[in-house]
Amino acid sequence: MKTSSGERVLRPSSVAKREAILDAAQAAFLANGYDAVTMDTIARDSEVAKQTLYGHFGSKEALFLELVRSQTRAASERVLSEPPAIVRGTDARSMLGPVLREQLAIVLAPNLLALRRLVIGLLPQFPDLARELYEHGAQRAIRSLAEVIGRLDAADLLSVADAELAATQLNWLVMGEPVNRAMLLGDAAARDGLDIAAHVDAALDVFLAAYRRPAGATPPE
Repeated sequence: MKTSSGERVLRPSSVAKREAILDAAQAAFLANGYDAVTMDTIARDSEVAKQTLYGHFGSKEALFLELVRSQTRAASERVLSEPPAIVRGTDARSMLGPVLREQLAIVLAPNLLALRRLVIGLLPQFPDLARELYEHGAQRAIRSLAEVIGRLDAADLLSVADAELAATQLNWLVMGEPVNRAMLLGDAAARDGLDIAAHVDAALDVFLAAYRRPAGATPPE
């Protein structure tokens, strides 16, 4: 059965099998790499018949694409599905801090780091997937952050001419060093000595020095 949007509505038993397949696929791909994994392996590890496996995904390539897409989009939804409302009496730091701390913690999750490394290694083979990871990962986070910054500007808590540029700058003040270290030195290095709250506060010190609206300043017409 399909919904009006064209997506299949799965029975609970089918949902459970699909999730088992994706879990087994993630473990296999991350442990062994894309080329070494077979559909036979995934069917065995997920305890699902091969016919069922192919019925859900059709091919190893389709399964891999869906795995990366579902993980990336789920992480994006956890970070910020809807920008928070500006509460009366709040300030920019208290609005931005929780969003950025949660975002950094999720980005540094070992499974997402490993998937990112795997996709980068397979860029020539799956260029569209790399773009998907980019659009629904960092770029979506920046767009969501730009929404918050735009609302803070409208509330006269920031003075920002270009919210997306400001969001890009803030995103990489927070993400740049930890993510770069994790990608090059491994998962253990990602959090080695990292105090997420202190790191985010230091990034906000720099950001707010540039963009906080001075007390008593008149907003531009």
